[in-house]
Amino acid sequence: MSSLSSILLAWYARCGRDLPWRRTRDPYLIWLSEVILQQTRVAQGWEYYERFAARFPDVQSLAAASQDEVLKLWQGLGYYSRARNLHAAARQIVECFGGRFPHDPADVRSLRGVGDYTAAAICSAAYDLPMAVVDGNVFRVLSRIYDLDAPIDTAAGRRLFARLADELLDRTAPGACNQAIMDFGALVCTPAAPRCGECPLSDRCRAREAGTVDCRPVKQGRAVVRDRWFHYLHLLDATGEGTWLCRRESDDIWRGLYEFPMIETDRATDFAALVSDPRFGRWMEGCVWQRLKSLSWPVHKLSHRQIHATFHQIVVTEGRPCVEGVLYVAAADLGDYAVPRLIESYLDQYAAGTAGRRRWRE
Repeated sequence: MSSLSSILLAWYARCGRDLPWRRTRDPYLIWLSEVILQQTRVAQGWEYYERFAARFPDVQSLAAASQDEVLKLWQGLGYYSRARNLHAAARQIVECFGGRFPHDPADVRSLRGVGDYTAAAICSAAYDLPMAVVDGNVFRVLSRIYDLDAPIDTAAGRRLFARLADELLDRTAPGACNQAIMDFGALVCTPAAPRCGECPLSDRCRAREAGTVDCRPVKQGRAVVRDRWFHYLHLLDATGEGTWLCRRESDDIWRGLYEFPMIETDRATDFAALVSDPRFGRWMEGCVWQRLKSLSWPVHKLSHRQIHATFHQIVVTEGRPCVEGVLYVAAADLGDYAVPRLIESYLDQYAAGTAGRRRWRE
């Protein structure tokens, strides 16, 4: 065991977080926590983990669920491909491994949505296999300890950090060692304002000695953020008791979730221009309608996209949308459908009758 790992393990024994998925050796529950915590803070993921573990206590119950139910339970976490992959992998375990979570690392790695990091996290924590994890926390800790300027978003950089993490790993307690370095990155060696004054590795930290802590880790490039303009048609029937939804099926954000009929444009567009769009005519063909109001929603930011959404409230007094895939949903049943957080926030305000406090434009 290296002196670095012994120091980290001693720190972890004193300061490590007591988290529910660390109190089990069940590979299914550990896998569940790892999928939920991808791109998610622990404080937020904890609630979802407990919710999923209660509803789906084993892989068989998850596999038997419908995708709609899984997505509804996931609602609000974002990155919905994780939920779809989780569900698909549960069915894969039932079909290919007899309903038992696989033990062999190659079999674990073969599961839908499971990459090198997730496989290492599961196998080390559940089976004590000597597999080092490399996530954002590990990149940051190692890049500062060794003052590395190798970009972490290149193949060569990832190979370097994987080798260093493997060299650091305590073979007698790989699960605890992996958790130790990740907790250390989350609690001490943080992205901003790291707690160097109380760091047990401060006398070994080359970046601190060189004054480059704030420059580590290094990234070669950043993804371009793309702006998109979504126009949602919140179609209300004449009674006010229902609306229409459709499911996103294309290989795009929020696939599998429900939304109002939507028209995407390549720039900001007013309602008059929207009405002349052939897609609007397709949605409203055969309907007699009247627009009530249009609401420009605050920009919804995703990792590589900024969604500029406008909700157009339209009362349909005669007819109904007949486009394939559109569903009539009673207002009382809207909560049964998994929707993007963007639409959930709009529906929350609409249901509370507070939307009028926002800036409406006729």
